[in-house]
Amino acid sequence: MPKVREPLDPKISMGHFLAYYLRFVREQEGLSLTQWGKIIGLARSSVSNIEAGRARLQEDYARRLDVKFETGGLFELLLWYSRMAHDPNWFKQYSEHERHAAEIKVFHGQAIPLLLQTDDYTRAYGRLSTARDREAVLAGRIARKRAVLEREDPPYIWVLLDEAALARRVGGAKVMRPQLEHLLEMADRWNVILRVVPFSAGEHLGSEGFFQLIGLPDRDIAYAGAQGGGRLIDAQDEFKGFADTFERIGAKADSQDASRELIKKYLESHP
Repeated sequence: MPKVREPLDPKISMGHFLAYYLRFVREQEGLSLTQWGKIIGLARSSVSNIEAGRARLQEDYARRLDVKFETGGLFELLLWYSRMAHDPNWFKQYSEHERHAAEIKVFHGQAIPLLLQTDDYTRAYGRLSTARDREAVLAGRIARKRAVLEREDPPYIWVLLDEAALARRVGGAKVMRPQLEHLLEMADRWNVILRVVPFSAGEHLGSEGFFQLIGLPDRDIAYAGAQGGGRLIDAQDEFKGFADTFERIGAKADSQDASRELIKKYLESHP
């Protein structure tokens, strides 16, 4: 008899609760994974991945379940709450998406984004961590960066960087000078576009924090950073909002050539 995977713990997050409840309803109805998949138009493996938390239920599939079982929109409502709530497993999903991205767009207003960091810059910030396994966390960040950049088919990387990240002396001159040199080297890569939003641009829409847009082969998702965690966004209407914000910030950024010149000016300030 095949081994049946235990259901997810519904107390961990709203995402886990939704996956748990989907499985509960399916089993109450006496339906197999294949039969359940036929209701919403998914393969058996896709249903299994949703129930195991490896994939998320999409809005149109939730709507089909609401129609089938006449729930009054319950599945759509649960999906909405799961998207809005913090998911403790967000980082695992985020890292997986990042490794398979065809395109990555990043805005950061306070620090150099991880993909453009030197290892020493990463370590300088890593020393601020209060995690007991700080060294493991730091090693994980460096490995994550390399997993993206050293792929045989690396993604296109578009970075909008606030000038504040250049002005912040992370680790002092011995860290910042190599970091700024590294930025110039990265900006010369065929798959990297780096533009800086100068202080002279004034206010812009990036004041609420950093975010990232990830273009996958089958869909687009966003990640919004927050203190102590983050949130993955796969609802397309919300994703479009972040994509629009990225474009609006970009409208205030310097050109690639002007951005290089600004980086060189900061490099000169670190003898």
